[in-house]
Amino acid sequence: MAEPVNPLAGVAGPGPFSARTDLPSSGYGDDVNQIKAAAPLSKSAKVNPMSRSDMGMAPSQLERVTPLYAPSQRQDEDIMTGAPIGPGAGTEVLGMNAIMPRQKRSDVLAKMLPFDETGEIAILLQEAQARGD
Repeated sequence: MAEPVNPLAGVAGPGPFSARTDLPSSGYGDDVNQIKAAAPLSKSAKVNPMSRSDMGMAPSQLERVTPLYAPSQRQDEDIMTGAPIGPGAGTEVLGMNAIMPRQKRSDVLAKMLPFDETGEIAILLQEAQARGD
């Protein structure tokens, strides 16, 4: 029976290229066995998931956890609330504007300008400044 062909090795060429010598292993899994021999695997015990009480969650907190497929607790709230697009209140309801104030697009592009090797940032900067953004 012929030895299996490695599809990554390609077709053998003529003359001195008829046999590949640059392949790292002679058979499937040889390199894995070498790695296992060089660095033994961990002998850790079976890992069990932590319970909610192990995570320090009080019983009152457990009652507030909403199951994944439970009906909506906010039926009058738009599904896009909190997203920067679509109907409903935007990201301002998340209270993150105080943490990360919005920068003008032209200010961000101006910071990138020293690294612009293609001239594309300069064009975008000019367009943003023309729009006052």
